[in-house]
Amino acid sequence: MSYPMTPFRHLQRLTDHIGLLEHAAGIVPRYEHGYCVDDVARGLVVVCREPSPAEELITLGRRYLYFLAQAQAPDGRFRNRLGYDRRWHDQPGTEDCWGRSLWALGTAAARGPTMEIREESFARFGRSARVSSPWPHAMAFAALGAVEILEKWRDHAGALTLLDRTSAVIGEPPADTAWPWPAPRLSYANAVIAEAVIVAGWKLGRDHVLRNGLRMLEWLLTVETRDGHLSVVPAGGWGPGEVRPAFDQQPIEVAALSDACMRAATVTGDSSWLAGVEMSVAWFLGDNDAKVPLLDEQTGGGCDGLGRTSRNRNQGAESTLAMISVMQQGRRLAAVPQ
Repeated sequence: MSYPMTPFRHLQRLTDHIGLLEHAAGIVPRYEHGYCVDDVARGLVVVCREPSPAEELITLGRRYLYFLAQAQAPDGRFRNRLGYDRRWHDQPGTEDCWGRSLWALGTAAARGPTMEIREESFARFGRSARVSSPWPHAMAFAALGAVEILEKWRDHAGALTLLDRTSAVIGEPPADTAWPWPAPRLSYANAVIAEAVIVAGWKLGRDHVLRNGLRMLEWLLTVETRDGHLSVVPAGGWGPGEVRPAFDQQPIEVAALSDACMRAATVTGDSSWLAGVEMSVAWFLGDNDAKVPLLDEQTGGGCDGLGRTSRNRNQGAESTLAMISVMQQGRRLAAVPQ
């Protein structure tokens, strides 16, 4: 399989001197919708995942980190929405934006391209690791940052506590093989829940938790595969007995699945998980229910959703970042000895 180079052109188009604009009409940034921490955090993750990033990407990383610094409250919680008028439109909290910020800060602390980025990110991670969230997705994103920290600082108390709390908030998946998921319905970025359980079991030395995470991911990958390609849950989620395939399918779902499968392969040493990464790349290249690519190779952007027969023409930040993340995993896969 051919793995395209990771395109950053559209990400640069969406980034101004303040941060990363959330939405686009086609490829044109929509300034009226402003910025959100959710996207800026994901932007910092993909910059720090890039091996030997060019100077212009390092500049993006600095800008994204500065944005997160402005969003972080003294107690470690995060605001999410900044208008183009430079006014915050919400109060600090521990929703997904907090979890994704911890994911970004942990990744930047461990893998940031400069010492300054690494040191600043490490300090800010420690501040936000002192709080937690009642929301499973928020805790799961935070767990991804915690495991990045533990790869470098294996006894980091804040990171270990986050993993322990994540495991408790997500809970035990049902033993039922027909629906071994710790929620009655699949929602968004579902594989991050399984990945968080995997890393919690791995780093905390809890084998049964690790097995639970792998069982959840195996089931999810099976559910989201149809006729040899990914057919992921739609924007409205999916529950038992509902019709599939369903639309609009979201790039964020494929990115989470790609990350989780790569993680499972890394943790277990079982290369069969890499098939999930291959299918994720293929989904963006056109091996999907509509048979159209979500990667726009002309613009370097990622389309906002997959319909029954077509793709959404808009190329916003979330979908572009999801595409970049999957292409990065594809490049990692290309480097694995066959």
